[in-house]
Amino acid sequence: MKKILVATEKPFAAVAVAGIREIVEKSGNQLLLLEKYTEKQQLLDAVKEADAIIVRSDVISREVVEAAKNLKIVVRAGAGYDNLDLEACTDHQVVAMNTPGQNSNAVAELALGLMVYCARNFYNGKSGSELKGKKLGIHAYGNVGKLVAHIAKGFGMTVYAFDPFVKDEVMKSEGIIPVDSVNALYSTCDYVSLHIPATAETKKSINYDLLNTMPKGATLVNTARKEVICEESLLKIMNDRPDFKYVSDVAPDCVAELTEKFAGRFYATPKKMGAQTEEANVNAGLAAANQIVKFFETGCTTFKVNK
Repeated sequence: MKKILVATEKPFAAVAVAGIREIVEKSGNQLLLLEKYTEKQQLLDAVKEADAIIVRSDVISREVVEAAKNLKIVVRAGAGYDNLDLEACTDHQVVAMNTPGQNSNAVAELALGLMVYCARNFYNGKSGSELKGKKLGIHAYGNVGKLVAHIAKGFGMTVYAFDPFVKDEVMKSEGIIPVDSVNALYSTCDYVSLHIPATAETKKSINYDLLNTMPKGATLVNTARKEVICEESLLKIMNDRPDFKYVSDVAPDCVAELTEKFAGRFYATPKKMGAQTEEANVNAGLAAANQIVKFFETGCTTFKVNK
């Protein structure tokens, strides 16, 4: 019998916890719960006997991995996994996984919601514009990007995409216009929706020169990670181009300055909201539990993200 810990500072919905418990106990394992903890020591104490851990945005650092002597697998219930110390997991033969696709629809709907909100001048009572007929660029055509494209076509937008890992034929078959470079995407589109991960290659890659190629009245929508934006460039483009707008599901470090200087052209959610729906909350939690059970039963590492 394995001990599977759900460690969530911000808990799953009750229905998700019930579902996770059913999956874990039906497989003959034991569920441990640590919810709404307020100190790291509580997490360090809780992981000591855990064979597996499920987290949301909770940080699984090297210290946590080293405290979990029996740990074999940790799953981040969600797509992003920068809260997991992958190197520490690898060093201690711990499999690290995410649950790709479970939050995708929630994030995609938020991306379009931010576009509408921005196009209508943040509902300030003044005349805005419509999405219909506008050109939308999808930067990374993965699970979320595909859904954003699908919804956007329903608005009557023309959708372009750049993703070097997806064949042009695939995009074309789904009614998307592929472009062969990041510059081509940004210089073509009225809106660009960001879906790239934060890696060594992508951090601060969205810079002034790239943003300045966007057409007059352009809007950048970020439901990815704040680290992919060069904030110095963002401040400069907002200052140099009064027509440029930025809306984000993750507040940049310079949020106070942007809010003060560029009211009416900038908005960031109070906290990361992309996956904050009841449906996504449940889907990601159940997927994490199922992946852990399958790992212990068959050794399956399909969604492994470390080496």
